[in-house]
Amino acid sequence: MEKLLEVKDLKTQFFTYAGVVKAVNGISFDIMKGEAVGLVGESGCGKTVTGLSIMRLISYPPGKIVSGSIIFDGKDLLSLSEKEMREIRGGEISMIFQDPMTSLNPVLTIGEQIIEVLTLHKNISREDAKNKAIDLLNLVQIKSPEEVISQYPHQLSGGMRQRVMIAIALACEPKLIIADEPTTSLDVTIQAQILNLLKDLKSRINTSILLITHNLAVVAGLCTKVIVMYAGIIVEVGSDQQIYYNPGHPYTFGLLRSVPRIDEEEKERLATIPGLPPDLLSPPEGCPFCFRCDYSMRICFKEKSPFFDMEDNHKVSCWLFDKRAPKIERKISK
Repeated sequence: MEKLLEVKDLKTQFFTYAGVVKAVNGISFDIMKGEAVGLVGESGCGKTVTGLSIMRLISYPPGKIVSGSIIFDGKDLLSLSEKEMREIRGGEISMIFQDPMTSLNPVLTIGEQIIEVLTLHKNISREDAKNKAIDLLNLVQIKSPEEVISQYPHQLSGGMRQRVMIAIALACEPKLIIADEPTTSLDVTIQAQILNLLKDLKSRINTSILLITHNLAVVAGLCTKVIVMYAGIIVEVGSDQQIYYNPGHPYTFGLLRSVPRIDEEEKERLATIPGLPPDLLSPPEGCPFCFRCDYSMRICFKEKSPFFDMEDNHKVSCWLFDKRAPKIERKISK
């Protein structure tokens, strides 16, 4: 597969009165053409900041990309002018934001908002753009699109608004879609519909997807690669099968155990990860998960672990995989 996006040693920081928040602290990953990748972790671990950094939507002050590179389709996005980036945003890279109600313009009709994107990036007439908008609403399975284009966001349900956001993201047939928690505010039935829609669209138009979520269950069935992020760094990378059936990092293991299971006893309590994430104003010297980990060793508090190869294309940043570490046994079932 051909590489579409390559992020190298990306560091994004926020300069506040209290100090420098190291929101993204030296992460590297790739996305291939036509590949769906899940970026998973707790709230506050740097997932959304990673997506906004790729889109060059971090505004200074207070936020700033301080180092690293973002190579997209052979172009270094960090070296482009703002005018050049505006052509890429929406045209080649689109983003679906968490809350469509705050992302859609409340005083413009749905049709106007899709037409605006099309006329900005495509050399087409307004009439053609309107017809294309109807086609896009059809594509995302919205009923009666001829009526919906004249409606306002507040007149639509949450699921329909999210479908509109996907239609806008698809308007210019981008090479990459960054979906930031696209199902968070929806009930489980609509969540499944939205995820199935993304999966169907991916196979139909072969676009790459970066799915940002805190829920490993959401990634299943859509993403073939999973990146686990914690406290601004990547702790594990592998295929969906490797992450689900052979997790390496104790944090990944904790996330999997906290997913509700259909085969559990009715009154059994969900497992939780004890403690709180570290303060990113002053992250720990060693592994950022060491204070919450059941398997912490002395070195975990002093030094960050390098990446160890567990299997082909499965890497984990944890001292437990050093040949000198004690062997432990873990089970996903509680």
